[in-house]
Order: sequence, then structure tokens, then C-alpha cells
Amino acid sequence: MNAPATTELPVVVIGAGPAGLAAAAHLLDQGIEPLVLEASQTAGAAVREWSHVRLFSTWGEVVDPAAEKLLAPTGWTRPDPATYPSGGDWADLYLRPLADVLGDRVRLGATVTGVSRTGRDRIVDADREHQPFVVHVSHADGREERLFARAVIDASGTWATPSPAGGSGLPALGEKAAADRITYRVPDLKDPAARARYAGQRTAVIGSGASAFTALAYLADLAKSDDGAGTKGVWILRRGISGSTFGGGEADQLPARGALGLAAKAAVDEGHADAVTGFRIQAIERDADGRLILVGDDGRRLDPVDEAIVLTGFRPDLSFLNELRLGLDEHLQASVTLAPLIDPNQHSCGTVYPHGHRELSHPEQGVYLVGMKSYGRAPTFLAMTGYEQVRSVAAAIAGDLEAADRVELTLPETGVCGGAGLFDAPDAAEADGGGCCAPAPQLVQLGAPAVVGAAAAEEAPAGGCCGS
Repeated sequence: MNAPATTELPVVVIGAGPAGLAAAAHLLDQGIEPLVLEASQTAGAAVREWSHVRLFSTWGEVVDPAAEKLLAPTGWTRPDPATYPSGGDWADLYLRPLADVLGDRVRLGATVTGVSRTGRDRIVDADREHQPFVVHVSHADGREERLFARAVIDASGTWATPSPAGGSGLPALGEKAAADRITYRVPDLKDPAARARYAGQRTAVIGSGASAFTALAYLADLAKSDDGAGTKGVWILRRGISGSTFGGGEADQLPARGALGLAAKAAVDEGHADAVTGFRIQAIERDADGRLILVGDDGRRLDPVDEAIVLTGFRPDLSFLNELRLGLDEHLQASVTLAPLIDPNQHSCGTVYPHGHRELSHPEQGVYLVGMKSYGRAPTFLAMTGYEQVRSVAAAIAGDLEAADRVELTLPETGVCGGAGLFDAPDAAEADGGGCCAPAPQLVQLGAPAVVGAAAAEEAPAGGCCGS
């Protein structure tokens, strides 16, 4: 079969999470047919896996304007813009209706296994830019398919590839063998089985971002409950405790994000969690009872824990894009133009310069990585960033460069500063007086459960401005 003319082809969008579905809405708004390929059997599948967690962004910040325009004729109305949805709310009340209105443009159970140029591997230059993209798809029933596209928008996220516990970016020695006592997700402690797993147990929480804050707060709530006596958290940090460790507190322009850090601080201050600082895990061993012993690269061995919750961030799966010419930063695995704007080694105070199709483009013209995947390994991605990304990309694909270049987005500041690798320098962090943007967080009385943000359109919530 010969590939049809490029102008007759749809734009393939990989992933039916918030960014992918928003991309489809913006493409339709530009008069371009999208084809959304989703590996799972439901739209927003990754979001549903953290359905028990409340976002730190409001409904007003997690509904894309083009998507709302598409939904309006169906009678859909956005929930109260000032309220905070859970992941389950976001999936049920917004993502599912949006996928439904897109109809056959969304194909479920369709896993993208490879993307290339028709008749061209990544080596071949000749006439490359004039060839349509070819997308190989594997379906749930084992059937394989070849699809053609005029452009490809990868919004598949990073949820399926969490980072390991090991302090060098590699799994700690023994980490895989200890899989029966390790989870890489924030547990739902309202679920009876999960509650029974952690109640009365000593649990290590590894990481320093919003997901770790959430886990600490959940464990503290369990410890204070009638059935949670003896529950204890052990918070493992690669750096020391400083004024900015718990986020920006009241200085955070997303109040619920600030409150989340304060909830984690309360868990430590009230004795429900002990903090172990400057600890980079080299190995995970077992004692005679099967409990886990965390061994640091400095030789320290911690007292045994019953469970470990590893929340050290995520990383992109680039394997199925191997035949494309991508321009990726060697550190973050984000595009080389975007990376300097979001690098947690340099990035400060939670502000990101507005960016769109130009920062998201690659040497392979017509390919865009958007949503959380666009950030590579960098944290602090917000849904509103993804929505502006796909608006700009859709306009660029349509040839409206004036609209594509008109990127206007002001992100809320976190109230903390970072950079210079402080998140991995335990001694330097001890001297930090609270960050350059805000004083040290102050404890407040929380009137609602801990919340985490729409950090990624299709991801688990990420951490503060400097990472996890």
C-alpha cells in the first residue's frame, strides 16, 4: 500500500489524557482531523490510577477552552471553577465526556509501537520531509496496523515509567527483588486492602515532591485513626531539611499546593514521620523477617521498614520514537530549546517562560512532544501549560504561525527557589534560610484532605518547583 498525500492525512495524537484530548479539540478547531491512539481501554487511564488524589489546581485551571467549546453543544457544564477535583472527578466529569464527543476519533486499546517516515529510517535524508509519518499500532487483540499521518503529537506522558529508588538514577541493588513491598504510586488509604497493608506498619517514603508530601500526609492521617495505631513514616531525602523543603507555604500562588507541603511538615513535626536526610539509596536488602533494609551510598543502614513508597519522579519512554530525529537535551530529555526554561538545576521560583510550538519542535519537522512528556525528567508540569502547548502546536500545524507564536501563559509561582543542584546537596540545603522567594513555611490548620496538582495531563502529580 502506498501512502496517501500528506495533506489528506489526519494528525495522529498519542495518548488520550488531558493533553492529548485537548490537542484533538484544538486540531478540530483548526479544521484538521485528529486520530487519538490510546493504549488503555479508557480515556484518562493514567489519571484514573490516582483517582483518589485531589488536585491542587481548580476546575477553572484544568479544563481546556477548546475542549469546553467542543463539549458545550452536548449540554456539558464545567463544575464550579473555584473547587478542586480529584483525579477521579477529572476523569469522570471531563475526560470521559470529552472522549465521548470526539467519538471514533479516539481509538482505545491501540498501543503505538513505532513512528517513522514512510520508507525512511532515521539515517535517510533524501526527500525525507515530504514523506508522511507512518505509525505502527498494536491492538489489544494482537492485530497490528500501519497508519499514516501528516504530523504526530506525542502526549503519552511519563506515568508508565516512574524513576527508581536508587540514588544514581538506576534501580538500587535488590530493588527489583523487593518489588512485593514497594509501590511507585501514592496508595489509596481509603481502599480497605491498601489500608490494611500500611496500617501499623513502618513505611519509607522516598522522594521530595508533592507526591511524597501526599503520601506522608496520608500516612499521618492513618496513624491518627482508630485502626492505624503504630503507623509510622520514614521520609528519605537526598538533601537536607531547609526552609524550602516543604514548598512555599502561604507564598505559593496555588494555595492548595502550599497547604500540601505544610501537611507534610505537620506529619514530621507531630512525630508521625521521621526524616532521614542526605541519604541516597544504593541497595535494598531484607532482614530475617523479610522487611526492607535501605542501605545508603555512604554505608549507612537504616532500621528495617515494612513497606516502601518510591516517589522520585518520572522519565519519558522514547523507545517507540527511535526512528525519528529528535533534538533532546542530554540532561532532561526535553527538547533542547525548552530544557533551559525548566531545568531544575537552574530554574527558579516556579516561573516558566511561555512556550509553544517553536520550543517544542524537533529536527524531524511535524513531530511534537507535549504535555508532561515535553518536560522529559523535569517536574512541576501544570495542565494549563499543556493546554497552551497544544493550542500553539495545532495552530502551527494549520499554518497559522501568527496564532501559534502568540503564546500567553502566566503560571502561578511556587513561592520557593532552587537551582545549583540544591535538591541533591544535603549540606548546602541545611544553610538555606527558606529560599529567595519566601520565608520558611508556617504551619496552618488544614480544613480539607491533602491535595496534589494537575501536574501532568496524564501523569501522577509532580513536586515543587525544584523536583522530586
